[in-house]
Amino acid sequence: MSEFERLRQFSPNEFKLLGMQDIAYIKAVIVNGVVTWAVHAADGTEIALLPSREVAAATLAQHDIEAVSVH
Repeated sequence: MSEFERLRQFSPNEFKLLGMQDIAYIKAVIVNGVVTWAVHAADGTEIALLPSREVAAATLAQHDIEAVSVH
């Protein structure tokens, strides 16, 4: 069975969990009038607020998680 065929057989829940351990999103947000950087898991769950994009990216790198920016 090819990789594509295996993906087509995933349930919606299995598909939603793809990347959960490998990818997180970084997004600028305003908290109490201050720009802060939110880190979200692949499913959109907010997991951290950090003071800068660089700190957010470094934190993810320390945990072997790929940082992806959201615009």
